[in-house]
This record gives sequence, structure tokens and C-alpha cells, in this order.
Amino acid sequence: MHLACSEAYVVTGGRGAVQTLTTSGYEVTPLAPGTVAWFTPGTIHRLVNEDDLRITVLMQNSGLPEAGDAVLTLPPRYLTDPETYAAATTIPADAPVREQERMARARRDLALEGYRALREADGPEALAAFHRAAAVLVRPRLAGWRERWRRGAVAAAAVTGAQLERLERGDVSHLAGAVVRAEVPSAYGKFGMCGRLDVYRGA
Repeated sequence: MHLACSEAYVVTGGRGAVQTLTTSGYEVTPLAPGTVAWFTPGTIHRLVNEDDLRITVLMQNSGLPEAGDAVLTLPPRYLTDPETYAAATTIPADAPVREQERMARARRDLALEGYRALREADGPEALAAFHRAAAVLVRPRLAGWRERWRRGAVAAAAVTGAQLERLERGDVSHLAGAVVRAEVPSAYGKFGMCGRLDVYRGA
């Protein structure tokens, strides 16, 4: 679950589904080529790969998702403090690949255990308790998140505002500075919360 960022999936191949849990209840959204599905912060989401599912993930608020804007649905005993949570979820980049795979599966299994409990809970209190615990876990990161948000999303919005003001004045000088950029993944096959990821960090 993300605490401050919306997430979108652009399905480019295969088939699957995203299971979601919000205060409105449990839903399943089928994923097939051409589908664009998105959800807002607070949505617990679980991807299910039914047949070679391929998606491009788009995240809001440049930089915040990479800074830890997500909390896995671990059982409550792992959500008591940031250190306990980190011990159960961190996969060291320098660990051997087989050990990374083992840790990724163990983390996934814990998240599924907590997810099932949330789905089976009677009433909204279990989900509300998870929301509260997640907020406590990320609180130490909030100052850093705010700075990333200022440098990223806020700065980009300010540039757009300045461009609109120029256009209102008939000033098109900013158009002379047009550029073209391209990105390749900064990491291939990284262990993410939703499976193996090729990671793009470009703006």
C-alpha cells in the first residue's frame, strides 16, 4: 500500500489481475493488453500473474516511491517499529542472487499472510489499524519525502505554471529550449514488491 502516491499499470502483454482492498471493500480488476488501471494511496493491492503478465508501472510524485512510499501487508507483529519491519522486508543488494530470491519469497509469503487476514477481517477496524501502523512506520522518512516532493512534483508544477503565464503574455521563448530525452532501465530484474522489475528513474 502506498501512503502518498497513486500507482498506474499499463498492461503491455499477458494476462492477470490486480486485487484491491479499500474501505469500500475487496475488488478484482482484470488486466489484459491495453488495460490501464490505477489506484490512489491507501489501496492495498496484490498483482496476480495468470499468463506472462507484462506491465509498465507509472508512479506519482517523482522519487517518493523509490524512497519507500509503500508498506507491505505484513502481520501486525512485524509492523511495531521501523527496525522490525526493515528486518523482515529488506533484501541486501550485495546478497547472492539465490539468497535474494529466498528473501523475496519469504517477504512475499509474510505479506500474503497479512493480506489474507485483512481480507477476512470482520469490519473496517483491521484495515484502519493497518493504515495507522503504516503511517507510524514511515514517519521517520517524512522530512526526506517532503524534500523530494518539493524538488520533483512541486518544482515540475511550478515550471508549468510559469509556462502558462508566459503563454498568457504571448511569450513563447521557453519553446526555443525544447529538448528530447530517452531513458533505459537503471536496473534490470530487480526484486520489487510485485515481482521482477526493470527500473526507470528518469523524469
